[in-house]
Amino acid sequence: MNKLEIKGDWNIAKGKLKQKWAKLTDDDLQYADGKHDELVGRIQKRTGETLEAVEKAVKEATSSCCR
Repeated sequence: MNKLEIKGDWNIAKGKLKQKWAKLTDDDLQYADGKHDELVGRIQKRTGETLEAVEKAVKEATSSCCR
């Protein structure tokens, strides 16, 4: 999988997360390799959701589009 495919997949996942929590911004959803915990923390802080709920939503959003 090349970088363009990965970026496209992540854009799909971001869209799904924004549908779930409309208050998320692109800055909240910046993802860099190895920064999963930081991403989850930013979403949790912005939405007030539990860690488990955010982890589940991220997993669901990425599992359907990202390999």
